[in-house]
Amino acid sequence: MSKSRPSAVFNSPPRIALVSTHGYVAATPPLGAADTGGQVVYVLELAKKLAQLGYHVDVWTRQFERQPDTEDVEPRVRVLRAPCGGAEFIPKEYLHRSLGEWAEAALARVRREGLRYRFVNSHYWDAGVAGEKLCAQLDVPHVHTPHSLGAWKQRQMLADYPDGADRFEEVYNFSERNQTEKELYARSQKVIATTPEQVELLREHYEVPEQRVAMIPPGYDDHRFYPISESSRAILRRKFGFEGKVVLSLGRIARNKGYDLLIRSFAEVVRRCPEARLVLAIGGTQLREAEQSILDECHALVHELGLDEVVRFTGFVPDEDMADLYRAADVFVASSRYEPFGMAAVEAMACGTPTVVTVHGGLFRILRFGINGLFADPLDPSDLAITMLKPLQYPRLAERLSRRGAHLARSQFTWTGIAQQLIQVVEGHAPRTGALAR
Repeated sequence: MSKSRPSAVFNSPPRIALVSTHGYVAATPPLGAADTGGQVVYVLELAKKLAQLGYHVDVWTRQFERQPDTEDVEPRVRVLRAPCGGAEFIPKEYLHRSLGEWAEAALARVRREGLRYRFVNSHYWDAGVAGEKLCAQLDVPHVHTPHSLGAWKQRQMLADYPDGADRFEEVYNFSERNQTEKELYARSQKVIATTPEQVELLREHYEVPEQRVAMIPPGYDDHRFYPISESSRAILRRKFGFEGKVVLSLGRIARNKGYDLLIRSFAEVVRRCPEARLVLAIGGTQLREAEQSILDECHALVHELGLDEVVRFTGFVPDEDMADLYRAADVFVASSRYEPFGMAAVEAMACGTPTVVTVHGGLFRILRFGINGLFADPLDPSDLAITMLKPLQYPRLAERLSRRGAHLARSQFTWTGIAQQLIQVVEGHAPRTGALAR
């Protein structure tokens, strides 16, 4: 190798590959669509901040439903799609079976375009399989972010749905997932946990050595999500037609989100606080059969409990209205049966909205109860109801949660800080030569 070649390589901006194969990954993703929620937001926002730090970022995903093979997100960030498994949507639980085909197509393009990556960061276990295949051929470090752990999800579901255990394997493919995760974590250069609980599980259940586990929490865009004045809130409340004391829950439709648990708890809330109203901003623009079934069950439960006048379903919320919807609410609730972290809750806190999260997740371990947030067990309707009532009935508590919650979000969960943490974590594993973009 001539002396001038390494200099030329290192004078070019470094390039990173983020791999997220399931769902609808796009410059403007259809949030709420199947398998398209917080993780997609995470990957795209991380890519944008890495670009601001001076990197070129390729977000690799699966091509299906006639999507283009390339989509620009913003300067130095693009989505690259490789086909596999045909043109139809494939659920994330079974996508890994087609990822050998995906890796062949992706590698062909990498070589055709002469792309050189400093490292590959894969997201969720299906993308972990894909990312590992890329790294084996490209000889670059593989950094994996699980987002959720199969063993943890299986344990939670067995506790919550013991009568449905015989169907878990068919629907969630736990045996194959758990074994694949264990092998994947054993081979990755670094495994990025998003919560303290994940760190513990990775070390104890998956036996990942401590030095190969790092914790980096999810983040939010502090240019979009921030508190506003009470007078501005009043304008937003009129815009959305909010009356009374509004409890908001927001997200994609999935059974683990616990909207049925929230509705049951809200029956007790409205009995003690008649002016309370529940707004469910859930779902995407087009619902699949399973999602529509869950939504229909929620509507039926509202009617059964006599809550038709106090519960409102808004349907899909455009991205440009998301932050304002958080700000207009009096309380935000994440009632999930299990939730690895919960980005919506962080966004709500960042907007200054008093927030209640589930104890069946990771975020509550970071909160100080009654100081910057509240947490409850959504499987206990009374516990969740009483916790929701606290900020509705005690203005001084609501003000403290608003102020201190926003401060916590700003101090720990901005995307810029998270991108910097990722670079710091993998810096020691990046090759010294030959791994930067042209």
